[in-house]
Amino acid sequence: MPELPEVETTRRGLEPLLVGRHITRAVVRNAALRWPVAPELTTHLPGARIESVQRRAKYLLLATDRGHLLLHLGMSGSLRVLPAGTPALRHDHVDILLDDGQCLRLRDPRRFGSILFAGDTPAAHALLARLGPEPLELDTEALGAHLHAASRGRRAAVKLFLMDSGVVVGVGNIYASEALFRAGIRPNKPASALSRPACRRVAAAIQAVLTEAITAGGTTLRDFSNSDGLPGYFAQELSVYGRAGAPCRVCGTPIREQRLGQRSTFWCPVCQR
Repeated sequence: MPELPEVETTRRGLEPLLVGRHITRAVVRNAALRWPVAPELTTHLPGARIESVQRRAKYLLLATDRGHLLLHLGMSGSLRVLPAGTPALRHDHVDILLDDGQCLRLRDPRRFGSILFAGDTPAAHALLARLGPEPLELDTEALGAHLHAASRGRRAAVKLFLMDSGVVVGVGNIYASEALFRAGIRPNKPASALSRPACRRVAAAIQAVLTEAITAGGTTLRDFSNSDGLPGYFAQELSVYGRAGAPCRVCGTPIREQRLGQRSTFWCPVCQR
């Protein structure tokens, strides 16, 4: 599933192509995504001007002068800007046509993505209202303090704690494993056992790994590609994720793998305590 860096990469790719454009109409070939495609896309938004492309957690927000579209890429979705006459392929479900002859096209083979209408106050939408803070919008001290306060009394494994979007957003399976490796903390350690200094190390590691991944264009997994149709390149820099049995890049010990919360988890038994 695309994580925060992949979604931010998509946002940055789309923003200069969409801002200032007007929506002329929308073509919905298949409305049966994770939830039905918002009817406002065809009834309310034609003629609207796109004012910004924002991100909240793993959601994209298309802000217009008639309200916000809330988009999620699901497990396999991608968004691209193409000439409006480009023939649609099997999994090209929605086109948002623009006044410059281009269209924003959603391709989603598994149909777990979504296009919803969030009105004028998207922060109040049910999918966004209970999300935790953005890790890159706080300084390291503030994020570390937040993680320490939120972890008190939490017996869940620290990796699962970090993946809870009500605690902090955008730390999915890949980046939780990578951040905990950098922080030197084993992923199955109880969250409540984290000290203040440990929480600060985790905060710094989360911010570093997300920033590097955004700079590199996200992590290529399965069929994700960015708005230019090009894959991200952060995968080649991963320290532990997907490297079970391979030597640790720091100490040479074989990387271990186990299931936590039904997700594959990777760590170094020597570097992480």
